[in-house]
Amino acid sequence: MSVTWNEPYLETCCRSALHRLCLAGATGRPTGLRDDPCLERMERMGFVTRLPQGRFVATDAGKARHAQEVLTSGKKLTLHP
Repeated sequence: MSVTWNEPYLETCCRSALHRLCLAGATGRPTGLRDDPCLERMERMGFVTRLPQGRFVATDAGKARHAQEVLTSGKKLTLHP
């Protein structure tokens, strides 16, 4: 059986940054924090966007990835061939 992973890999630091971002909700996170490099990387991946005020917020894709990868922590993930 061959399993192919076709989603971009998120480093542990990026998963943590995504979790903090989702906890912040619609307010988002300001720029200038230590997780800026991760938020900028996830912005390029489409998981994060920047508001006109410069704050980062999660996109629908980011919220879905958070639910899939962060909130399922400790649960068995099902891989689809």
